[in-house]
Amino acid sequence: MTDEKKLAQLRTDIDGLDAQLIDLISARARLAQAVAGVKRATPEPSVFYRPEREAQILKKVGVQNQGPLPTETMAHLLREIMSACRALEQALNIAYLGPEGTFTQSAVLKHFGHSIHATAFGTIDEVFRAVESGNSHYGVVPVENSTEGVVNHTLDMLHHSSLIICGEVELRIHHHLLSKDESFATLKVVYAHQQALAQCRAWLDTHLPQAERIAVGSNAEAARIASNKDHVAAIASSAAGALYQLHNLARNIEDHTDNTTRFLVLGKESCRISGNDKTSLIFSAPNKPGALHKMLGCFAANGVSMTRIESRPSRREMWDYVFFVDIEGHADDAPVKKALAELEKQAEMFKLLGSYPRAVL
Repeated sequence: MTDEKKLAQLRTDIDGLDAQLIDLISARARLAQAVAGVKRATPEPSVFYRPEREAQILKKVGVQNQGPLPTETMAHLLREIMSACRALEQALNIAYLGPEGTFTQSAVLKHFGHSIHATAFGTIDEVFRAVESGNSHYGVVPVENSTEGVVNHTLDMLHHSSLIICGEVELRIHHHLLSKDESFATLKVVYAHQQALAQCRAWLDTHLPQAERIAVGSNAEAARIASNKDHVAAIASSAAGALYQLHNLARNIEDHTDNTTRFLVLGKESCRISGNDKTSLIFSAPNKPGALHKMLGCFAANGVSMTRIESRPSRREMWDYVFFVDIEGHADDAPVKKALAELEKQAEMFKLLGSYPRAVL
C-alpha cells in the first residue's frame, strides 16, 4: 500500500471515530436532559450542579486514560463536555473577581468549562454579595498563593458570610511581560497587581532595574493601562495580552516555576461526600493556657490530617484571634465528624465553612 493510500485509510478511520464521538456526546446530552426532567419533577428545589459528582467523574480519567493524550488534556476535554451537557439542564451564572482577563476568570473556566455565563466584579465583597443575593449561582475568589500567602480579604468575608465553600481550583500561575512597545529598552514603567510584582521581583531586578513599578487592582487592569500608553509594560496572563492586543516581550517571568494560586468556589448548597474531600472551618480559642494546643489535638486524636492553619484578628477586641483551618476528609466522615464535635465543645466560636472535593486535574 502506498503512503497516500495509507493516509487515506487513516483519515477514513478518523472520520468514522469522529462520527462515533458525535453520537456518543449527543447520547450523553440526551441523558443530561433526562436527568433534568427527573429533577424538575420532584417537589424539592432542584440542584443541577453537583460538585462531588463531577469530581468523581474526573477522578476516573486518571485511572482510565491510557494515552497518548496527557491525563490533564483528557480531563479538560471531559470537563467541557460536562459543561455543555450541564447547560442543557441549567445555564449557570458564575460571579468572579474581575476584570476580564484575570487569573480568577481562568480558574472559573477551568472549573466550570466554557458553557456558562461568567460575570466579572470589581471586588471580592461584590462576588460574595452576587451569590448571597441569588443573582449568581456560584462565585469564585482567590484565597491563597503558594509564594505570597493568603488573601486576607477572602478569609474575612468567609468569617461573616452565610455562603458555603463547595469547591476549590488550583491554577499554575504564569506571568508574562506585555506591552505595546516591541523592546525592553524603551520601557519606563511596569504595572501589575502587588502580588504579581512580588512574584516577579527577581526577574524585574535583573532585566528592568530602571523601570518604575506601580501596583494596581489587578493584572488585567495593568494590561488595559499598558494598551493605552507607550513605554509601559504590564505583568499579566496570556489571556489578558490577547484581550488587549499586546506584544508578549517575555514569558513565564515568575521567580518560582511552581507558583500556584488556590481559588474557592462559593455557593449555598452543601456538597455530599465525593471520596476525596477537604473541609474548611473557622474557630476561636478561649483565653486559657494550652487551649489552642488542646483543640488542635482533636484532629490528631481522631486520625484527621490538618493541611492548613491561618490566624486573623477577630475584630471583636484587641489581640483576639480566629483560626482558619483546612483538614482532609468530609464533615460527614465518621472521624472528621467526631473531631469537629469535640472541637466545637471547646471553642468560643465555631463555624463550618464547607466540605468539598479536593482540587482535581
